[in-house]
Amino acid sequence: MDQLEEKGFIPFEFVSSETNWFYNMLGIDDMYFQTETVDAIVSHILSLYAAKVAAYARDDKRLEIRLDKEAPDHAVYIDTSKPGISAIDGPRYEQRIDEKYINGSTPKNSYRVETFRSASSLPDNHEQQLRCYFVYKCLFNEPHPDPEETNIEIVGEKRFLQKATENTKAIYQEIIINAVARSGPVIEMFEIEGSREKRLVIAYRQGSAMGMFSALSDLYHYYRLTSSRKYLENFSNGITVVSLYLKPMEGAEISGKYPPIEAAIHQIMKEISLLYCIPQNKFQSHFASGRLSLQETIYAHCVWVFVQQFLNRLGSEYTSLTALLDASNSSHAELLSKIKKRLRTETFTSDYILEIINKYPQLIHKLYLDFAKTHYVQMVEGVPDDFIPTLSYLRLQVDEPLDHDRLDELVSKTVVSENDEMVMNSFRIFNAAVLKTNFYTPTKVALSFRLNADFLPEHEYPQRLYGMFLVISSEFRGFHLRFRDISRGGIRIVKSRDKEAYAINARSLFDENYNLANTQQRKNKDIPEGGAKGVILLDVNHQNKARVAFEKYIDSILDLLLPPVSPGIKDPIVDLHGQDEILFMGPDENTAELVDWATHHARKRGAPWWKSFFTGKSPKLGGIPHDRYGMTTLSVRQYVLGIYRKTGIDPSTVRKMQTGGPDGDLGSNEILLGNEKYCAIVDGSGVIVDPQGLDRDELVRLAKKRAMIVEFDKSKLSPEATVSSSTRPMSPFPTANSCTTAPSSATPSTSARAGPLTSSSPAAAAQSPSTSATKLRLEKAGCILFKDASVNKGGVTSSSLEVLASLSFDDKGFEENMCVREDGTIPPFYDAYVREVQETIQRNARLEFEAIWREHEETGMPRSMISDKLSLAITKLDEELQKTELWENSILREDVLKDALPKLLLEKIGLETILERVPTNYLRSIFGSYLASRFVYEYGSSPSQFSFFDL
Repeated sequence: MDQLEEKGFIPFEFVSSETNWFYNMLGIDDMYFQTETVDAIVSHILSLYAAKVAAYARDDKRLEIRLDKEAPDHAVYIDTSKPGISAIDGPRYEQRIDEKYINGSTPKNSYRVETFRSASSLPDNHEQQLRCYFVYKCLFNEPHPDPEETNIEIVGEKRFLQKATENTKAIYQEIIINAVARSGPVIEMFEIEGSREKRLVIAYRQGSAMGMFSALSDLYHYYRLTSSRKYLENFSNGITVVSLYLKPMEGAEISGKYPPIEAAIHQIMKEISLLYCIPQNKFQSHFASGRLSLQETIYAHCVWVFVQQFLNRLGSEYTSLTALLDASNSSHAELLSKIKKRLRTETFTSDYILEIINKYPQLIHKLYLDFAKTHYVQMVEGVPDDFIPTLSYLRLQVDEPLDHDRLDELVSKTVVSENDEMVMNSFRIFNAAVLKTNFYTPTKVALSFRLNADFLPEHEYPQRLYGMFLVISSEFRGFHLRFRDISRGGIRIVKSRDKEAYAINARSLFDENYNLANTQQRKNKDIPEGGAKGVILLDVNHQNKARVAFEKYIDSILDLLLPPVSPGIKDPIVDLHGQDEILFMGPDENTAELVDWATHHARKRGAPWWKSFFTGKSPKLGGIPHDRYGMTTLSVRQYVLGIYRKTGIDPSTVRKMQTGGPDGDLGSNEILLGNEKYCAIVDGSGVIVDPQGLDRDELVRLAKKRAMIVEFDKSKLSPEATVSSSTRPMSPFPTANSCTTAPSSATPSTSARAGPLTSSSPAAAAQSPSTSATKLRLEKAGCILFKDASVNKGGVTSSSLEVLASLSFDDKGFEENMCVREDGTIPPFYDAYVREVQETIQRNARLEFEAIWREHEETGMPRSMISDKLSLAITKLDEELQKTELWENSILREDVLKDALPKLLLEKIGLETILERVPTNYLRSIFGSYLASRFVYEYGSSPSQFSFFDL
């Protein structure tokens, strides 16, 4: 008090009372006074007194304190608020703390938060209390521990370890151990002896739930609970722990509107897991104000994401237009593509859809009840139970869900426009499409929905999807699409450079995913897996969260694939699909480094098919690297060699230009396997051109080193050679080999501007970066062109055979025969199996090349169209064969499988054991795809209906 008296700002007679009020009436923890300096405490007391004086000077004389002091390493916020209510129009200090200190925390730079509420109300306003927030930068004993370290004495913050009681340390120790072992949040509740107050402790991985601290207040306020104290502690192993001391707001339970704290606390524990998935949803204001529950607002958020993809449809007029135009005409195809894009982007924007949904909270409530009545399962201690009703169950009983007709009628009567009705009716479409979801699972990291794709219009999506997963969290939204029960395809993460790019990516997310999966379906024509693809679109504010998004995406899909084995952690869900499912995935853009984690995680969660879950994993986990063994290039080269063979061209006389340098897997392997004369190469470092031919030995050196052409030894260039760091357009070359995968990089317009091809430029036979319309125009100009879906099959074939080996071996045999040792030793079986995979790739490529070439010679149809026809013919015949009784013919079945299965697997494991271990639906796919592909390659894409029986 001496310093306060010396300052002279507070009258002498008030110094004692103001000090006593600050020390004893605000509920501030004793540790604050032990750790803060005297100057800091004096400053805070003076600031509060100044706020009182300012309040008195106002006309309303109301004591309203708004104090904030921020510094890089600490902050203080003090304000007046009504307990148990989220002040939407207030200073929102908790949101500020989230945004400024907590959301960006990392193990190297993190903060801890302490908050206290005064025990008594303010003198002139009995509804208001004072709330204090103290933020401190963390000082760790061990700033860089092992991420798996759980010892609290090692990973704890110095001040926390100094102040925490042994009981608190024990609680935190146990929850940290559980949080490190689990992918999602850990939630525990503790009774406070001699009080109705409850202590909730929540632990989760740092940075995995941005906005969680402030959102928790909205959650317990919804049940009219308030916190006397709460703490947020960060630990140097990347774990965040929040501790809440909750008690009922005075008078809330008397009204009968709100449940007693003993019931509410268990509901809050369930909903924290939901909140963790999307801490700040698009309808948070309805939740904070109490108009809608957390479940209802997050449900609305998920449907809002769904509507953005499936409301912008083209309508009957577009269907009529497609019937009038010729899709094989490149000009017509380009026109249709432009109209389609414009119709989809200019009808309903995400903001417009959000505005419409926000107008109808009463409809959201009713539509949510329709969703909940199907998918909510009341659980007591992990067992379905109707005897002790939960709050969610009681809500369904009090407010009875409407049947479909009454719900449709309510929507029609409530909305004010046709557009509003379209948006709100999409909720009904969503509800009807959901076959299973983890929405009500006690612990989850993201929300996943298995959807029935029958709602998709056939004229826009002619190839029917077999399976559709929608996954949503605060960091991303994503789909996984597949065209068959047994399908495989890569998972890619899409990043956006700015808000405009994100808006474009978000609008086209599903269509891009569908087209990628469809391309994969055509590419997978002669392997058992159909086409699949997963796309994860990072939120515009989470572009640095690729790993977090991938892990949440995988874990939430596993929620829908695996049976629940941990009551209270993973409870049973409603499964309207009613069939076990297995997904086979692989790496794609921005996910290659994450595949091993997914494999380990599937094993950790008890997936029996963990070995085959992901291809592209490291050789130590049984993966077969495509780049190391040139799998993609082996397929491409068969087409190049086939063209040379058919046209009588000597490869050594061919001048070759290549986009994609020796640093990439495709470019390097093409250099190593080819024998043409390279005259130009374009890669990320620039362009190198030598009319006399680039030195082959130097190219091989760069290819083996995986170096860019900027490292090319300039002394080995001829005087006519040029080197540039730019990427200027090149002049035509006889063979153009593209090692890129950007389908929009060439359009009919750009190909027309490029001019006609000369008679000496017959071949473009790699991954051609162009749209369908462009391919047709290039072929018309005389280019020999094969589609990516035909040429680029080496990788998918290798991955398919990797999956088959994973399914055929048991865990012990798999590790012995398919896993490269830690010291790099390759098992003999692995080495031999890779060679058989390479031979299979080349054989399949030759078969399809011959089929396309033959049909083009006979019909004159463009090769790119023949490729599609072959794919469709094989797929259709495969599906028909799997429906027949041919599979039941044991002699035929075994004969086909002996031909289709790799000889090494048959010799090592035996057909009988393979039949026991590999899922029957997978074996049926092998049976059907092998018969169908061999038949179509032999008889063409349009054989007579009796040809099959001539085999």
